Amino acid sequence: MIFPFAQRLDNVETSAIRELFKLLGKPGIISFAGGFPDSAMFDVHGITEAVNKALIDEPGAALQYGATEGYQPLREHLAAFMQSKGAQVAADQLIVTTGSQQALDLLGKCLVDPDSKAIVEGPTFLATIQCFRLYGAELISAPIDGEGVQVDQLERLITEHKPKFVYLIPTFGNPSGAMLSLERRKRVLELAVKYQTLIIEDDPYGDLYFDQPPPPSLLALSAQVPGSRDWLVHCGSLSKVLSPGLRVGWMVAPPELLAKATMCKQFSDAHTSTFAQATAAQYLAGGHMPGTLARVREVYGARAKTMGDALRNDLGAEIDFVQPQGGLFVWARLTGAGGKIKDGNEFAKRAIAEGVAFVPGAPFYCANPDLSTLRLSFATADEGKIREGIGRLAKALG
Repeated sequence: MIFPFAQRLDNVETSAIRELFKLLGKPGIISFAGGFPDSAMFDVHGITEAVNKALIDEPGAALQYGATEGYQPLREHLAAFMQSKGAQVAADQLIVTTGSQQALDLLGKCLVDPDSKAIVEGPTFLATIQCFRLYGAELISAPIDGEGVQVDQLERLITEHKPKFVYLIPTFGNPSGAMLSLERRKRVLELAVKYQTLIIEDDPYGDLYFDQPPPPSLLALSAQVPGSRDWLVHCGSLSKVLSPGLRVGWMVAPPELLAKATMCKQFSDAHTSTFAQATAAQYLAGGHMPGTLARVREVYGARAKTMGDALRNDLGAEIDFVQPQGGLFVWARLTGAGGKIKDGNEFAKRAIAEGVAFVPGAPFYCANPDLSTLRLSFATADEGKIREGIGRLAKALG
């Protein structure tokens, strides 16, 4: 049967990552392919305590319909959480979203017309490419390096294309793991003011640093660049640090845009689960977050170091990467040294045959993909499995 599908579906296709997951049923496979946190790191005791307290203290509010903007106690706790990191945010300046990915979808609804231009990093979060293209956006790729987006090139693209917005993951981005330097962050905000161009800051990984904290978020730094707050959207999430199953994110935006996004959310899902919001609010109120963050930083930091050491030892000159300072990913490039394979897609097939999986880098580009790239996640494998898996990659490389 042929269904009368909307033409906009022609702009997107099934996630290459989800298609890869279909190949992971092979017994004994070691997966570096996922983009999710380790479920063993979830604070089940703290979440259970928060659930029980939500049901005891405010069962009606936790189980009833709620305000589209979000559960007020959670909005207040999220504002305080951001204030602790230097961002001046009031509870009424944010809305709670069903994960930060819903925030991106709402921005697509509010901002993108067919053939609207938007700039994203090359590479960037795959779901962002799909989300904005679904609404008809023409995406332009801005090059990055180990310090994030190359600001001179970004300015050139802004002046050439006059985009509706620029989408960035400044801190430990998916897939690049790059951390935008302090100098570049300030320059991005200056560009927003100079060209009156909206900047969308997606920040789901900013709390997952290993040693030194990253530079302040664009939201926090906006106080130092007059006028930049008027051209800035900030998206946050509890998925990577608490639990993705709660689906709790938030968005800070200029008042007019926040009002339009709230309107779109109202007829999209009415509100994010009040039960999940009440649970998150009680978790934050209970003071659990600092301990949780310390624990996940230690574990992920050790795994990142193990993966970096193993890549250098086992693959050497055949692979190039920047050691991540936070987040969940190593972004690497095959060099072709010694005449070895340089195609990430072909390497992925060989790796599966050796019992290890990763994601080729090409799908993370909206244009002109670098076929030699690949993304490795160290989040869900312990250090022993990481060493074994990298050894298998070396064997697959030949």
